[in-house]
Amino acid sequence: MKMRVRRPLAVTAALVMGVGGLAACAGGDDGGSNDEGGPVTLTVWHNSTTGPGKQYWEDATAAFTEDHPDVDFEIQSIQNEDMDGKLQTAANSGDMPDVFMARGGQKLADIVASGNVKDLTGSLSDEAKESMGAALSAFVVDGKNYAVPTAVLPGGMFYSQDLFDEAGVASTPTTFTELEAANDQLKDAGIEPIALGAKAAWPAAHWFYFFALRECSQETIENLSTSPDFSDECWLRAGQDLEDFAATEPFHEGFLTTDPQEGAGSSAGLIANHKAAMELMGGWDVGVIASLTPDEKPLPDLGWFPFPEVEGGEGDPTAMMGGVDGFACSNDSPSACEEFLNFIATKDQQEKYAEAYQTIPASTEAQGAVADPALEPIMEAYNNAAYVSTWMDTVLGQNVGNALNTAVVELLAGNGDAASIVATMETAAGRG
Repeated sequence: MKMRVRRPLAVTAALVMGVGGLAACAGGDDGGSNDEGGPVTLTVWHNSTTGPGKQYWEDATAAFTEDHPDVDFEIQSIQNEDMDGKLQTAANSGDMPDVFMARGGQKLADIVASGNVKDLTGSLSDEAKESMGAALSAFVVDGKNYAVPTAVLPGGMFYSQDLFDEAGVASTPTTFTELEAANDQLKDAGIEPIALGAKAAWPAAHWFYFFALRECSQETIENLSTSPDFSDECWLRAGQDLEDFAATEPFHEGFLTTDPQEGAGSSAGLIANHKAAMELMGGWDVGVIASLTPDEKPLPDLGWFPFPEVEGGEGDPTAMMGGVDGFACSNDSPSACEEFLNFIATKDQQEKYAEAYQTIPASTEAQGAVADPALEPIMEAYNNAAYVSTWMDTVLGQNVGNALNTAVVELLAGNGDAASIVATMETAAGRG
């Protein structure tokens, strides 16, 4: 099934001001600079360790080398959960890759300030600017662009239609009252309602992020990117919502020690093998789930619906949260790095990226390549959202974001509460 998008995906620039990632020169003694006319070797760090996503980078670099025979590549696949820490270590040591994954938000805004990331403002091709205009804003810091986007990844609830049918859940929940009712139906049918890979912390924290998105006003959420303030009572309400919801025991048994994406026993694997009915996750989940089904093909009954409305919340129920993945260059990388990023921004490469990752490409011109039916409602909701915020831990930066994520897991483990989440954020932000 081919999807057609009626208008470009919109990204709220105020919420995605920044770029996540870092880089450095990897050509070393055998590389030099393209400007010097000699051969160069570009190192690439990406986050797809298996399957078509990993193969995409092999194919894309090979295609680039065909037209640029003086450019070779060294490619390293890094597990997604390890990427931020590995990049931070590389930045501190000065031994970083030329081409690296960029996430957006304060995570890279901090690194940009240290001078480790190349300003691409004057290097972007006209094609990249025209086809990715809105998504490009995700990687702007102080009016300058520091990465080329590859995919837009809004979050929401992925679910198995077959398990919903088995439990007699007639429609997707639009409110938390309806979600709790669906959970009860699934439990009565002997089905785990919601899979959660809390071992990695950030998937658990997604629940708090989305409760905050529903409880807090747009202005409060937008201010996170410039002047975060956690004194608004909506933050405490979001924590209490999570505490109350967790008390209904919606998550699968053993969720605290479950990996989010690795293997059949991960939270994505539970969905892929019909062991749980739902998972709150970003748009990349379609491809991850497909890689974990018995035949390693897309799950035929996979569906999606927006995070439900919280009755009485100040947030717009159509507001969404997610990310924009992209790639950036080390400040010391040869000029071949910018050429390669413009290459992966072309319509042809964006279509191949979307097909390999089973995701929504950043290029609006390439969105016709999106063929998985599970992505259709995500694209529709994203296009019709009141606004879109970047993942909260990304906006807040690594120190505050990691502290928040850990505090959410502590609550779910019974060692914290709503007040402790807010206090943790305030302390990490230097306000406690």
